[in-house]
Amino acid sequence: MATPELDINAVRTRTRLLAELAREEDLGTGDVTSALCDNKTGEFRLVARQRGIFAGFEIADDVLGIYGDSIALRWPAGATDGARIGEDGQAIATLVGPCRDVLSAERVLLNFLQRLCGIATMTSAYVDAVAGTAAKILDTRKTTPGWRVLEKYAVRCGGGHNHRMGLHDAVLIKDNHLAGIPTDRLAGRVFEMLNTVASSDPRPAFIEVEADRLDQVEALLSVVGIDIILLDNFSLEDSRRAVALRDGMNLKGKVRLEASGGVTLHTVRAIAETGVDRISVGAITHSAPALDLSLERG
Repeated sequence: MATPELDINAVRTRTRLLAELAREEDLGTGDVTSALCDNKTGEFRLVARQRGIFAGFEIADDVLGIYGDSIALRWPAGATDGARIGEDGQAIATLVGPCRDVLSAERVLLNFLQRLCGIATMTSAYVDAVAGTAAKILDTRKTTPGWRVLEKYAVRCGGGHNHRMGLHDAVLIKDNHLAGIPTDRLAGRVFEMLNTVASSDPRPAFIEVEADRLDQVEALLSVVGIDIILLDNFSLEDSRRAVALRDGMNLKGKVRLEASGGVTLHTVRAIAETGVDRISVGAITHSAPALDLSLERG
């Protein structure tokens, strides 16, 4: 089973597009406040106000580049995405340039970095919560419109994994696609759908089918060609039974089980301990709070 690749060039291209829109929205016809200040070269520190995981090393220059080439961004040795921000007041990077230019770019740069660092930080908390189990933490398509590749990049910075990038790269047959089909016909209908997939070009990265009940899991395990079965809002006990069903059919390593629905930091460890392979968490993108960062003049 292949996994959709996250293309960093696509992330950077989307960053420049979004930064252009953000600059136009913020700057308008000009920064009337910064125009009142002197324009000497100044040094500014990018500072963290809380602990977390950094995301934005790969795209920060692309954001600043929208404001021209007058601002230099300097990173400390060893700076990288996924690095832990260990203390309040930690300097993450230094910006050097004409004061008016830096002040005009400040808020847009912080908006990008605070959002991405917040997602990476929340993702890391989920990853840490399931440490020692076989379960991987995955994102979903519950992303900010236009920001998907950036937010999925931040998930990777936090140690998580990406689910499908969109409707185009993988098959996920959900309950709404199978509405009205009784369980005794489920395997046959899904098999018919997968016969159509066989002629797809390009081939989808994986084929996943959603189940709402254990009898549906049992039916789907008989269908050759399914890579993943999505356990939607299963109880812990039913998740354990689904794992036992799969393993009892000698399909461990061949068909993965993914838990989804209402996953929280309080419940994710217990879900992982049922033996599922994957846990998809919409909250890591749609509900991550921004990490508190600021820019201070040195």
